Amino acid sequence: MLRVSALTVTLLLSTFSLAGEGDFGLPIKVDSQSNFFDGKTKTSIFKRDVKITQGSLEILADEVEVIAGLGDGKEVFIARGNPARYSQKLDDGSNISAAANEIKYEVANRTLTLTGDAELNQDSSLVKGESISFNMELEQLIAESSDTSTGGVTAIFQPDTLRKKQSEEKKQADQEKDKQP
Repeated sequence: MLRVSALTVTLLLSTFSLAGEGDFGLPIKVDSQSNFFDGKTKTSIFKRDVKITQGSLEILADEVEVIAGLGDGKEVFIARGNPARYSQKLDDGSNISAAANEIKYEVANRTLTLTGDAELNQDSSLVKGESISFNMELEQLIAESSDTSTGGVTAIFQPDTLRKKQSEEKKQADQEKDKQP
């Protein structure tokens, strides 16, 4: 039986920003050390040092299964690792990152499903659970844990004052970096 944190979903809607809209119109590139393709099932398996990029969206994994049988623009990418990692620059300029044993990216509905020691970070906010589903387009998040899990779902929110201070520090560091020859 799963325990869902409705409070997490409600609070995070105001915290997380829309993922890079411009990224979704760009091609998806997969780099790896090894690739197997099955033409009949339209499935590919990429292994060793797999990197998926789509604009600023990046997924790193040990292995990625790509299911393309549903047609163009409806591919499903299943990244596995210890952990697999996701990162992306959001429309507001902030970054979002995630880690889990498995990250499922469904291109058509712009959804990430993180399974196994799932963690999603934006700025100084953090959500942890057994699984996290994040709809990048609708800005909706659901975090779940089983009743037998010792940690349940954890959400950490930082006050706006701390978030603004960190943003100011980042801008100042970026300006100083730009001044360097």
